[in-house]
Amino acid sequence: MALGYKARKRWSLVVLLVALPLWIVASVTLTDWLRARHEGLSWFVDLVVFVVLGVVWILPLRRLFLGVGQPDPDTRRD
Repeated sequence: MALGYKARKRWSLVVLLVALPLWIVASVTLTDWLRARHEGLSWFVDLVVFVVLGVVWILPLRRLFLGVGQPDPDTRRD
């Protein structure tokens, strides 16, 4: 079932205000865990992990964000 415009807008706010900060905390925790487990990791490995995790979060949610910044298509313009 497809979400309506208002529902997508609300869910996108929830994702940006709640889920994204949690994702950031999880990615920093993962990077710290990797750094503690493998002592000699360089800054390049951290960079690769952050870039991959920065792209991965949006892949399942891209349809949610499509068109949210546009005017509501269901409203009539007279």
